[in-house]
Amino acid sequence: MEEKKQTRINKYLSEAGYCSRRAADKLIDQGRVTINGKVPEMGTKITEGDEVRVNGELITSSTEKPVYIALNKPVGIVCTTDTRVEKDNIIDFINYPSRIFPIGRLDKPSEGLIFLTNDGDIVNKILRARNNHEKEYEVWVDKPITPSFIQQMSNGVPILDTVTRKCHVEQLSRFSFKIILTQGLNRQIRRMCEALDYEVTRLKRNRIMNIELDVPVGKWRYISDTEMEEINRLVEDSAKTHTDAPKEPKHPNLRRNRNR
Repeated sequence: MEEKKQTRINKYLSEAGYCSRRAADKLIDQGRVTINGKVPEMGTKITEGDEVRVNGELITSSTEKPVYIALNKPVGIVCTTDTRVEKDNIIDFINYPSRIFPIGRLDKPSEGLIFLTNDGDIVNKILRARNNHEKEYEVWVDKPITPSFIQQMSNGVPILDTVTRKCHVEQLSRFSFKIILTQGLNRQIRRMCEALDYEVTRLKRNRIMNIELDVPVGKWRYISDTEMEEINRLVEDSAKTHTDAPKEPKHPNLRRNRNR
């Protein structure tokens, strides 16, 4: 008799387009997921025919066409799918007709580019820290920027019991700079600035990988097939070559120096 295929519950929820694996783990830990009426342990596997529910809602395998969206998130919107708890959540804000969820986070006081999708697989690939995917930000601070500040930010700053990776930092004006990160520590830029006795007054993400911010605040657009092909190529390349050091991107436009 052929053995039924088993799938970890977090992977199943991701592939069903409900949320990312990371978010699924949180739901499981909170006891909001059931398999055949019982709350599972972390890492539980399911087989075809098992009934999976989240908050009592039956989850079925996704047959929807993949959706990829680039949103210019305003300040004040929270990157969570928990619409019951957070009234200013990104899901209600974008009000898309089918279920989507954000890839990664952008703090409530921050603005700019964030992706949303129903494709759990691409979420997991993009969020892998080792993949060194570039994110570019424009940052404003509360006092004049010095050459020493730029140098220290570039070379790595001790935060959260580690030292941040070396990164590209470029002064744009007396109070603003551009920074390109390849890691995603919690509130990383704000913590880096705080460690150097600066306070961020405004933070805007202008690029993720090959996608640049090109819609007004609060608006969104679909990511094109051509852009998705490039994202998938970058994800493939980076997943194959594991390294802790940031790689120079192969895409010719990724390090364009733009005037702001």
